[in-house]
Amino acid sequence: MAQHLSYEESKSAVWKGLGLLAAVTVAEVLLSLLKAAEFAESIRPLIYVASLAIIGLSVYKAYFIIYEFMHMGYEVKGLAMTVLLPTMLLIWALIAFFNEGDAWREKREKVLYKNSLQVPQGGDVGLAHDVLRLELDC
Repeated sequence: MAQHLSYEESKSAVWKGLGLLAAVTVAEVLLSLLKAAEFAESIRPLIYVASLAIIGLSVYKAYFIIYEFMHMGYEVKGLAMTVLLPTMLLIWALIAFFNEGDAWREKREKVLYKNSLQVPQGGDVGLAHDVLRLELDC
């Protein structure tokens, strides 16, 4: 059975949650500004660590919002899974689509390279020229 809070306790819990979300958002913005700074361009590991931290903070915010504000933390496990499993499938689909898009980009670069190649022009092309040269050599 869920614990019932008084109105004041509920209000206090909501403000604590909003404060936590605000702090996480400020941290994400500061990390994003750190990544955009000119000095950070030369320090690749810093950019990777900041990117991973931003992703981690975003996942935490999503978890907290679903757990507290959508009340999934207080529901039965079956109902929580009906929300969680489609979300995992959506994340899997996003990863698959990004990988597929990357493969298309690589193929597109190969096609553009092949399109930029020059085809020999004039009488130097074809089988007839090779046969004529063989007849002249004999």
